[in-house]
Amino acid sequence: MSFSKTNVTRIALLGMFSLFLSFNIQAQGAAEGKQLFQQNCNTCHNLDKASTGPALRGFKERGPWADQKEVYKWVKNPASYMNGDRTGYTKGLQQQYGSIMQSFPALTDKQIDAITEYITAPIVEKKTDDDEPKNGNPSKNEAASRNALIFGIISLVLAMVALILMQVNNNLKKLSDDREGILRPEQVPFWKNKVYIALMALVFFVVGGYFVAKGAIGLGRQQGYQPAQPIYYSHKVHAGINQINCLYCHGSAWESKHAGIPSLNVCMNCHKTINEYVKGPKLYNEDGEEINGTQEIQKLYKYANFTPGKPWDPSKATSPEWVKIHNLPDHVYFNHAQHINAGKVACQTCHGNIQDMDVVKQEAELSMGWCINCHRESKVQFNTDSTTGNKFYSIYEKFHNDIKNGKMDSVTVKDIGGLECQKCHY
Repeated sequence: MSFSKTNVTRIALLGMFSLFLSFNIQAQGAAEGKQLFQQNCNTCHNLDKASTGPALRGFKERGPWADQKEVYKWVKNPASYMNGDRTGYTKGLQQQYGSIMQSFPALTDKQIDAITEYITAPIVEKKTDDDEPKNGNPSKNEAASRNALIFGIISLVLAMVALILMQVNNNLKKLSDDREGILRPEQVPFWKNKVYIALMALVFFVVGGYFVAKGAIGLGRQQGYQPAQPIYYSHKVHAGINQINCLYCHGSAWESKHAGIPSLNVCMNCHKTINEYVKGPKLYNEDGEEINGTQEIQKLYKYANFTPGKPWDPSKATSPEWVKIHNLPDHVYFNHAQHINAGKVACQTCHGNIQDMDVVKQEAELSMGWCINCHRESKVQFNTDSTTGNKFYSIYEKFHNDIKNGKMDSVTVKDIGGLECQKCHY
């Protein structure tokens, strides 16, 4: 069987297109899987280290999970799967970690596939703008700053040369007029020349306007803000190592506008019996000085007016003056319950990897553009078929029908009015 050059070219182009399409589909699946992983799995699982549950990277090589159908059964109903597991693998997991995974019957096979693609995706080391310079080569930030400085110096030098040339031109013209006997009015000094004054005023207003606008845009933003607190509280120890759920301390985030700062009652639930810091990693402040964890617990006792071994009277406690980190302008409305409860947004989406922070800082920009981009990209959990589905969005009948009829495969926050001004502004 022979092929013409045209046929060979078509087959080659078709193969390249199919390969590109498969890579594109895999990339989209991994991106969706990351969001689903953060919403459903991130509380108990990490990719590379065990926490409340086992590390998930490479899970397809362990137990019965090489067959994706077994993964579907396990995720949707772990208890039922474990009862019929003849290999005993899942029972061993229960014995090792002390609990069984919660069920996720609302997740579809396609969503589980997306999570699997994200977990099994190869590790890619990405260089960031803040990477250290290697082999004497400056980082992108350093190169950009250097280029801006060079551009500014060159612009200043050229401006000075232009002014000097203009002055030389005026002097030569004056000498030429004097030789030819042309009488001209006396030259206006530089500091009295209206053209020069207007030019300098224009430059001043352009440059000043740029910096004023830049400062106004950044007014109230405090990305990277990391104040010292009255008690050194490590989220890395509490939320990371000890796996305390965010909502245990910030329970109001589930049902109200504000996440709230936990009261001393919440702290003392554990620290009435935990009065020493002995098993955790060493703690350091931002200056590299080691922190004595036991002394920080004693500070808590002083605020709580608590003496170990004696009954505690909460009415005599004094709350620490915690420094608020995340602040939004007064004209911005943000509801934690709308995002955490209804939207199923993970805390890390806005606050960063809080479980890895000792001293908390504002990770995200929290600007209007940052929020709008999130609303454009974030998909809404529209599954309301089962008892565990998200009933909050059951009123959007049109979108549910469009999804069932195949007109839409997903709904973003933008589709349900997430870009309307009155959603976030009074």
